[in-house]
Amino acid sequence: MISVENWQGQGRTRVRRTEGELRRRQELADAAAGLPPGEADGPAEAATIGRFRCVIYLCGAPNTNIAGPRRECTGYAEAFGWEVTDVIEERAGLLPPQGRDGLRQAVECVKSGEAGAVLTAWRSMISPVPQEYDEVAREIEKAGGFLHVKDSARDGQEAAR
Repeated sequence: MISVENWQGQGRTRVRRTEGELRRRQELADAAAGLPPGEADGPAEAATIGRFRCVIYLCGAPNTNIAGPRRECTGYAEAFGWEVTDVIEERAGLLPPQGRDGLRQAVECVKSGEAGAVLTAWRSMISPVPQEYDEVAREIEKAGGFLHVKDSARDGQEAAR
């Protein structure tokens, strides 16, 4: 807020904004919030901001139990206030990322705008090969989202064993 002190040092005087200035400020705020010009009728109308949405993607070998990572990812998303739009569990084993329908479905959720991120428990659930992992992350970023790994430290512990 702009404050102006009068010349006698008696404190702040109130700044009055013109109707045009108020309208210009509202238009700037609407633009910063991503509202197209003219969508909001005025200062009384507030833009509704929804929760951030993510899709959880889990992959394991056939006959493995991934209920624990599912609970951890769901709790992690809730801790950040993220809405989970879908949980995709896949038992593809060591297939490369291009050969997994579930991963393709998770990426499509981001491309369609249904989710803003793909959340997974461990980096190896996308791919243990850094180039393949990076390729999937780039594809999600090109779609306007991001790939988030809940616990990348676990992969380092597995490698140390």
